[in-house]
Amino acid sequence: MGLKDAVAVVTGANRGLGRHLAAQLVERGATVYAAARRPETVDLPGVTPLRLDVTDEESIRAAARIASDATLLVNNAGISTGTPLIAGGPDAVRLEMDTNFFGPLAVTRAFAPVIESNGGGAVLNVLSVLSWLHPAGLGAYAAAKAAAWALTGAAREELAPRGIAVSALHVGYMDTGMAASVPADQKADPAEVAAQALDGIEAGLPEILADEITRHVKQSLAASPNAA
Repeated sequence: MGLKDAVAVVTGANRGLGRHLAAQLVERGATVYAAARRPETVDLPGVTPLRLDVTDEESIRAAARIASDATLLVNNAGISTGTPLIAGGPDAVRLEMDTNFFGPLAVTRAFAPVIESNGGGAVLNVLSVLSWLHPAGLGAYAAAKAAAWALTGAAREELAPRGIAVSALHVGYMDTGMAASVPADQKADPAEVAAQALDGIEAGLPEILADEITRHVKQSLAASPNAA
């Protein structure tokens, strides 16, 4: 879809990758609702702050009523608690799943009829290389992102007849607060990742692989689990 004159809702737009996505959408001529749990933390010029907590269905429904002209949804909001699945606390595991899977699902369900009523458009789900690679120490995050990958594929098929394209962005570590402890040479520039994501939306790509490690892991999926 073309981004000039699109009307985008970007979740988690107050920082990190979401902030870059919102800013670059404005640069490309889109109208942008910059969604965050605390909209007062959104400081980007040219956007409309929007309260949206992906774990609060009432706030999601209210946001869909406000952003009733939306044609593009970017499911970017997410968390990583560094919780393993077996030894980790169950509340943290549920929080990861609520935020990284059930959240995007609820937001997509709320905005799909909005986008359809505006003539169709697109949804971008920000996923991860850990959709496919599942290290034990990040088991909760990896499980949630794997579920979100399945959500993306199923939603793509379900929403296509309604004129809504669904894309996935997969990326490894980025230079954002979530990966603050990771060495700089292992992290991608979030501005470059955002540009790739938006180029992919404009090109209608179902999957956008934003860095070399992600491309390598995707190519290795047919190998044995120990080979990746």
